[in-house]
Amino acid sequence: MGPYVAGVLVPLVVTILLQNRRRRKKRGLPVDVSGESGYAIRNRRFSAPVETAWEGITTLAELFEYSCKKYYHKKLLGSRKLLSREMEISANGRSFEKLHLGEYEWLSYGQTFEIVCSFSSGLAQLGHKREERVAIFADTCEEWLIALQSCFRRNVTVVTIYASLGEEALCYSLNQTEVTTVICGQKELKKLVDISGQLDTVKRVICMDEIPSSALVAAGSNWTLTTFSDVEKLGRENPVDPDLPLAADIAVIMYTSGSTGLPKGVMMTHRNVLATASAVLTIVPGLGSKDVYLAYLPLAHILELAAETIVPGIGGSIGYGSPLTLTDTSNKIKKGTKGDASVLRPTVMAAVPAILDRVRDGVRKKVDASGGLSKKLFDLAYSRRQSAINGNWLGAWGLEKHFWNLLVFKKVQAILGGRIRFILSGGAPLSGDTQRFINICLGAPIGQGYGLTETCAGGTFSDYDDTSVGRVGPPLPCSYIKLIDWAEGGYLTSDSPMPRGEIVIGGPNVTVGYFKNEEKSKEVYKVDERGMSWFYTGDIGQFHADGCLEIIDRKKDIVKLQHGEYVSLGKVEAALSISPYVDNIMLHANPFHSYCVAIVVAAQAAVEGWAKKHGIDFGDFPELCQNEETVKEVYASLVKAAKAARLEKFEIPAKIKLLAEAWTPESGLVTAALKLKRDVIRKAFSDELAQLYSS
Repeated sequence: MGPYVAGVLVPLVVTILLQNRRRRKKRGLPVDVSGESGYAIRNRRFSAPVETAWEGITTLAELFEYSCKKYYHKKLLGSRKLLSREMEISANGRSFEKLHLGEYEWLSYGQTFEIVCSFSSGLAQLGHKREERVAIFADTCEEWLIALQSCFRRNVTVVTIYASLGEEALCYSLNQTEVTTVICGQKELKKLVDISGQLDTVKRVICMDEIPSSALVAAGSNWTLTTFSDVEKLGRENPVDPDLPLAADIAVIMYTSGSTGLPKGVMMTHRNVLATASAVLTIVPGLGSKDVYLAYLPLAHILELAAETIVPGIGGSIGYGSPLTLTDTSNKIKKGTKGDASVLRPTVMAAVPAILDRVRDGVRKKVDASGGLSKKLFDLAYSRRQSAINGNWLGAWGLEKHFWNLLVFKKVQAILGGRIRFILSGGAPLSGDTQRFINICLGAPIGQGYGLTETCAGGTFSDYDDTSVGRVGPPLPCSYIKLIDWAEGGYLTSDSPMPRGEIVIGGPNVTVGYFKNEEKSKEVYKVDERGMSWFYTGDIGQFHADGCLEIIDRKKDIVKLQHGEYVSLGKVEAALSISPYVDNIMLHANPFHSYCVAIVVAAQAAVEGWAKKHGIDFGDFPELCQNEETVKEVYASLVKAAKAARLEKFEIPAKIKLLAEAWTPESGLVTAALKLKRDVIRKAFSDELAQLYSS
């Protein structure tokens, strides 16, 4: 064999062997379970569901105390000091708040535990009884976590409420759970004051910040209004012995973000949350006391609450930020100053797909704008690394990989501080394009997880070494995943080559039901003859040969068109969101029509960049979105994305409406986890949808 032939054949054979080895690796194994018949898989490394990773620890209160004593002098909670606040006026006359934030200031584990004990005692001194409930209604911050752990030391159930929740849902949540004490931020206090006459049981409000005089007057005699620091001081001067919970006690009633109708309160025991935290700990390699976690997602979301349970358990540090101050170019960061990630330089973080999509779009925008040699180098480096990750021996490995990281990707990695070694993505499906982009540019794996509030975020989690995209991994060690037939939708466990069906999750992480909603609880929660709890998700999945799950549909998102074709709204939206012109999109299908339409929120930077490049004049962005040429360009990009995803013709929207205004939790059109509120959007844009079908 000649050297030239060997030079071609050897890499080819090695590549084939590597790919075959990757395909052969079993990540989940079939398991015999009780309950409704179906096809069930467990994690390959654990024959029974994991309940705790810490010997002798059965509650969140025990875990926190154990960690604070073990890592007494280490840094635990960090927050940035506000140096200045100013308003900037944009060219179109809109004003924006800009912040100049300082370095992180830290509390040690020992200091944090002392504050937790004091605040816990302060709650008792204020008159809050064990059987009463506390609501935490605030943005993510160190006081949020301190308040949570303080309640756990009194075995007080915490009701978590998104800071962005509207008045109706807020009243409903507080009244349904008969909350007597609310812990809130300053802006949330104003919301409470506005609805004070509608709250039936609230007696005490504790503000994390200074209390405005207007709030004191407005609250009147309705509540006892005090500050977080005053409650801590009261408890420090009058300590009370803890009243610790048991594993089966309700730790949290977590209100879902309410994508349809009023939110439901999910009851989570200490055992439930601890099971998920313990399982994740076994999946992410090397988690330990050197890790620094960037906390910015809502703590009222189970993904963030689980993460902030794990980090203290391993002796890590938590630095707090916000989505609007995350990077140097975030909306609220004053130009020339640093965002949270640049200052903290985290090693691990959690993210929802919308955040990662923005990172991807921001990088692509800069690369495209740079043009010339810079763009060519980036494209070459990306192509070489993509080949390697896809298993091609001829891709960029070893020294070449380090060369491209140093020359090209180092600047991208600096966006999130330059030290990220692992990202956990959850809350919604992550597109394969974004997953691969983040893998390559940040040089870190993404653990894509699948779970729900009802399963304490536990379900599946992709393995550290799994470089495939579009899948959500094998079952977490705390869960069994079972597929059951959904004949009406045409998904059966007997399907070939992969079993398909509705996803049902069982294990100690499955919560106990919805608060004061027995009818709905009985519908989706089942306990089998062996005593295991199962949650019926309504999602449709299929198992790959290696035991990994792929989400392929959702019962509620499937609409039957006039001629009998089924359209999966979420699947199509995920495919179309790849378009660089799309900030957000909602597909709409009407059973009385043979085609779909879509409401598209335009990505301002990308659309304006296209317009300038093609010499299209416009006064402002809303005007540009009404331009016929703009609509044609965006529509063409959607068709291109649809074809790349191999969508059927009937799945591609026939017409679109382009919007200039972003959908935010504050607008009420998306949840705090940035999921679409379909019913709300349909009502808000009913005229536009009707016009799309009539024109």
